[in-house]
Amino acid sequence: MDYDPPFLETYNTLLQGANNISDINDHKSSMVQKCDEIPLIDLKRLKLSHLEREECMKEISEAARKWGFFQVVNHGVSQEVLERMHFQQKEVFRTSFVIKSQENFLNLPSRSYRWGNSFATNPKQFMWSEALHMFVPDLAKMIHHHKSLRSTIEDFVTVVTPLAEKLVEILAQELNIKFNYFQKNCSSNTCYLRLNRYPLCPFPSKVIGFLPHADSSFLTIVHQDHIGGLQLMKHGNWIPVKPNSQALIVNIGDLFQALSNGVYKSVEHRVIAAEKVERFSMAYFYSPSIDAVIESYATPPLYKKFTFGEYKDQIMKDVKEGGDKVGLSRFLL
Repeated sequence: MDYDPPFLETYNTLLQGANNISDINDHKSSMVQKCDEIPLIDLKRLKLSHLEREECMKEISEAARKWGFFQVVNHGVSQEVLERMHFQQKEVFRTSFVIKSQENFLNLPSRSYRWGNSFATNPKQFMWSEALHMFVPDLAKMIHHHKSLRSTIEDFVTVVTPLAEKLVEILAQELNIKFNYFQKNCSSNTCYLRLNRYPLCPFPSKVIGFLPHADSSFLTIVHQDHIGGLQLMKHGNWIPVKPNSQALIVNIGDLFQALSNGVYKSVEHRVIAAEKVERFSMAYFYSPSIDAVIESYATPPLYKKFTFGEYKDQIMKDVKEGGDKVGLSRFLL
């Protein structure tokens, strides 16, 4: 396909070693466990009786504490918007790779389009995927003949931002954290989107679709297609997140784990490489401005105080030096 990134050609030397390494699940500590399913929460209950609302809020908080992941239905994002997003996402990724890899693709900032992992030092750090990474304010720069993509993304952002704010307000309330902290530091203009595509991979058990990581956000809202492949780590096992066409996936990010002093869990997750059918997903990251201060709300604090800008700088340093993100453990006291 002329739109597939040249994984084999560009990273031939690195990928030659893939045949000589064990499968990604060979170690006992990383076996895939299929019996558990992440919590599924019906947000319609937030509009019912006081008791129903209180119970729903407790379920959200409990899922954030015990799992760091949950799915929501009746979330307010219509199937029509999600289907349009999926269609536009396919269209943009099926643009010729020569065009996608140009610095001014879609008139977005450089490195908005990404693929593989240019900092990988071994086959297990390589990612068989491509992504379009967009800060919401940059949508206004998107070139005219992609106005359908732009308008669809804007429609999605319009409905997913209030959902993120509602969930964050509930989680903050459960810990007696004032919601005005988020109102001051976060808005749709500080958040970003990542559209992901996982092309077919010739050796899916040897390389990863997306590296194990925790998110650089307060909260992430994800929609995945029917293919599956997202897995989260729980008790030393990888738990597959079963696709649900009616649900959105919500997960806690590093910033909320630090702010909550470890009460809410930012859980490591990954995406396995696609074997038979390409996979698509989209993620909305509820994040603050770069000068926002992240400080544990309780004492004694587990994490030192840091700004979001300092956090991002540390991530980039780790990726450049070691090929992978280290994350929140860098900020432990």
